[in-house]
Amino acid sequence: MSKHDPPSAERMPEHAAPEPTTDFGYERVPLAEKVRRVTGVFDSVASRYDLMNDLMSGGMHRLWKRFLVHLSGVRPGQCVLDVAGGTGDLTRLFARRVAPEGQVVLTDINASMLAQGRDRLTDAGLLPPVVQCDAQRLPFRSRCFDCVSMGFGLRNVTHKELALREIARVLRPGGCVLVLEFSRVWSPLKPLYDIYSFQVLPRLGKLVVGDEASYRYLAESIRMHPPQGELKAMMEAAGFERVEYWNLTAGVVALHRGYRL
Repeated sequence: MSKHDPPSAERMPEHAAPEPTTDFGYERVPLAEKVRRVTGVFDSVASRYDLMNDLMSGGMHRLWKRFLVHLSGVRPGQCVLDVAGGTGDLTRLFARRVAPEGQVVLTDINASMLAQGRDRLTDAGLLPPVVQCDAQRLPFRSRCFDCVSMGFGLRNVTHKELALREIARVLRPGGCVLVLEFSRVWSPLKPLYDIYSFQVLPRLGKLVVGDEASYRYLAESIRMHPPQGELKAMMEAAGFERVEYWNLTAGVVALHRGYRL
């Protein structure tokens, strides 16, 4: 080494490694930026989230959720985890199925959504445990739930495979997972569905919530979410058996079900 060379310990790399990125709708953003932006979306829409769900789906989301609970097969006395449960629709439906001795735990990463859910459940005379947590790092012991549901939350998770593995971890052997999510619509309907998604929804969001951008992100995030067959393969890779799915409303949403054996 020349006496003019700086000590090796002081040398800096010529090019720092690029920061990992992920999708936020159609954008590529740093991982931490996605978390911040998704938080902002749900903070913005939380107070009128349920009203917008009714308007966007014509009330169909209530039927989709009832179908999910029906296919779960849960019985009185069982323990259910509602991941990314937001304002508590699925928690409320499950609570009626597992009563009087069973339990449903409501979780979400977003405090504003959980506050809405807690208030709605209290108004309905229900007091389930409410836990703010990340679906990628569930704060529960392994093999403690009979059923785990995730309704319209998986597409917002940065590392979906991690969330699926965490769900598999907390399920008891024979336990059931159900993932309800927007999916790939029947191809002949795609042109009309695109018009509705990219022109009607953002305007509706601006009118009702005062937030056009969040509902544009909704439309984009649906297109970035894995289609039915790909999500089925992801669930199998995470350790689920007998994975199957149902297309609802011509594939606007799909319900996937699998078992932890």
